[in-house]
Amino acid sequence: MSRVYNFSAGPSMLPESVLKKAADEMLDYQGSGQSVMEMSHRSKVYDSIIKEAEALLREVMNIPDNYKVLFLQGGGSSQFAMVALNLMNKSGKADYVLTGQWAKKAYKEGARYGEAKVIASSEDKTFSYIPKLDKSTFTPDADYFYICMNNTIYGTVYHELPDTGDVPLVADISSCILSEPIDVSKFGLLFAGAQKNMAPAGMTVVIVREDLIGNPQDITPTMFNYQIHADNGSMFNTPPCYTIYVAKLVLEWIKNEIGGLDKMKELNEKKAKLLYDFLDSSKMFKGTVVKEDRSLMNVPFVTGDDELDAKFVKEATENGLVNIKGHRSVGGMRASIYNAMPYEGVEKLVNFMKEFEEKNS
Repeated sequence: MSRVYNFSAGPSMLPESVLKKAADEMLDYQGSGQSVMEMSHRSKVYDSIIKEAEALLREVMNIPDNYKVLFLQGGGSSQFAMVALNLMNKSGKADYVLTGQWAKKAYKEGARYGEAKVIASSEDKTFSYIPKLDKSTFTPDADYFYICMNNTIYGTVYHELPDTGDVPLVADISSCILSEPIDVSKFGLLFAGAQKNMAPAGMTVVIVREDLIGNPQDITPTMFNYQIHADNGSMFNTPPCYTIYVAKLVLEWIKNEIGGLDKMKELNEKKAKLLYDFLDSSKMFKGTVVKEDRSLMNVPFVTGDDELDAKFVKEATENGLVNIKGHRSVGGMRASIYNAMPYEGVEKLVNFMKEFEEKNS
């Protein structure tokens, strides 16, 4: 069978060469006589896999030495609590900017463990923009300042980071990790669920500055203590072994086949431009995000007619363009064009949109 172009927001496409490599090694990983799925995480063979995955991530993202890299379970959602439990430990205060459902959920979770303050929100216009921030409203003694860097559901992204001074900046980068270079040193903590741009579901990467761990709130469960995982090399318990292995393959793909994150950004910009240029010229379709805050990864759009939207989704699926229905809170359509989506996939989508517009105008 021929493969479809999968525009899902997550779990999403993986690079074809990565899938083929994983398939080739499924029954016998590098002469070990066993699959990565079944080998002990305490074995020397697996130890080399997880260490190589970390080394590659550090190299590709240029992560400074004073940051810990953790491979954890629980998805990005568990980080809403872990961030607060581990970092809200001095003043007991934290600032949040609400740019979507995930930032809202993070704020509500943070408010359970300390004094969480909403600095700004774009909910008044269905999170279709990144709000301008007034630094005078920031909490000067906050333990951290929280943002969701790229908003998967709504298709917005921070092109400029908030200037938080000495307050550590925390960012959920689940849907933009590895899509372009990022200056890790500007953040106190970054985290990302793997299922959008890195690997299958089941793993969350946490990149945290060393001085921010080791002083969790007293109520913090052992499994939610960053220090425990850092001290045990992400192996306090059985890690998400296979997901980490696939992440290693994806990082090899970015380094060796793509040529690093600068090149990855170029490719992503080219794909996004093709789609946004069409949306800006179309009489039927329109994007839902203000131009200056558009994401390279998630592109929501509508026709303005629910029945026409439904018809488009149905016919797109029949043409091998799958999972393009928008999130239920927004409606319409959403094309998630993560790293693994080839230019040809976006090209096919745009051509189909042109044909659909001609037939249904």
